Amino acid sequence: MTGTSRNEDLAASGSVRVTNPQGAGRYVFTCDHASNAVPSEYGTLGLPEAELSRHIAWDPGALPVARLLAEALDATLVETRVSRLVLDCNRPLDAPDLIPPVSETTPVPANADLGRAEREARVALCWRPFHDAVETVVQDRLAAGRAAWLISVHSFTPVYKGVRRPWQIGIIHDDDTRLAAPLIAGLEARGDLTVGVNEPYSPADRVYFTLEAHARSRGLPCAMIEIRNDEIADAAGQARWAQMLGSILSQVTIATADGAPPVSQRSISPPAGDAGRQTSRSTA
Repeated sequence: MTGTSRNEDLAASGSVRVTNPQGAGRYVFTCDHASNAVPSEYGTLGLPEAELSRHIAWDPGALPVARLLAEALDATLVETRVSRLVLDCNRPLDAPDLIPPVSETTPVPANADLGRAEREARVALCWRPFHDAVETVVQDRLAAGRAAWLISVHSFTPVYKGVRRPWQIGIIHDDDTRLAAPLIAGLEARGDLTVGVNEPYSPADRVYFTLEAHARSRGLPCAMIEIRNDEIADAAGQARWAQMLGSILSQVTIATADGAPPVSQRSISPPAGDAGRQTSRSTA
């Protein structure tokens, strides 16, 4: 993926971006770790520049997949525009790794021993705008009598702390399986995929916060998609996975009061233009 620098991207778009807010489809996608952008005042957080291309800083490939899915399903997409090393928007405010002093095995010098004022400044910079945006999208849809089925799109590294992960994709869910079950069934039915069910993470790992805050709190259908990032390292892989997932999601039916038919799907093509703004030089 090529394009503008991390800081230019952040300056141009702010800390959150909402695409297609009036989308007619049922789905609302979030990409909680979409960017490796670090505001200029934080420099490189005390890290070598190359570290900000690694998975510790973002979810490589996740944003292009989320954009393709949103386009195909006429869905709304809410994406973060700040690296999770500055603050992880998919964590509650009291989480010990909200602003991680260590990410995986890498110490983040600028995150050590932060005072309250600095923590609050980072929350105001990205956490509140992101969650305010998701909340506004969901509230507006529900107020208009429209469905809001939330799906969070992530990627994971093939090797974590020296341990290889065999799953090509993981579907994360709690006891609400209205979206997770058809996703899992559709993926497993192909016969050529290694599918993780609550792997490589589960809600017990505190990775379900965005969905808990905006969907589970209202009883809305939701699920989390984790794609191994070597599968979506280029446009062809991103389009392949978006097509596969979009085809399954377009067929999901859940009983609703409005009795509306399932979402329709448009064709998915590889991302172009600004669909891959952040530069990924390596994926750990």
